[in-house]
Amino acid sequence: MNDNEILREQLDEIVNNQLKNNDPPETKETYDRLIKEGYDDSQVRQMIGSCVAVEIYQVLKSGEPYNNDRYIRNLNKLPQEPGE
Repeated sequence: MNDNEILREQLDEIVNNQLKNNDPPETKETYDRLIKEGYDDSQVRQMIGSCVAVEIYQVLKSGEPYNNDRYIRNLNKLPQEPGE
């Protein structure tokens, strides 16, 4: 398994846990909204995963703590690409 596959599996696990635990609840709200907009399960999970990846990148790049407000802002922007 290469690094990209490992990263994809880890992002998928984070998204699955957020949906299962309803934490943060905005993840499930975003999932439901995007499904209603016509995206399929795989597409929605991938979009949410991109928000997770952006947040992880910001934490690693700046050394700052996880920013839930930024994460939720990026979820709310979907299906646009997260950018913060």
